[in-house]
Amino acid sequence: MENIVPDPQVLIDIVNTRMPFGKYKDTLICDMPISYLEWMHNKGFPPGKLGMMLSTVFEIKSNGVDQILRQIKQKYGRR
Repeated sequence: MENIVPDPQVLIDIVNTRMPFGKYKDTLICDMPISYLEWMHNKGFPPGKLGMMLSTVFEIKSNGVDQILRQIKQKYGRR
């Protein structure tokens, strides 16, 4: 089994990137409501980095560990 090293920059990007389209346009990715993320999960996340970030937030929030996003946002979020 290969060692997978997570990239901490992904979480920093999640707390600083805004949704570029749709109902929640201009909402920070980390602040997307779980109901919308569930809908996107069922529909299919968009390709590329945006889809990866949305998928990551979906997994974090659906597993109840979204406190990590609040901590990262407080430390690394743009003001």
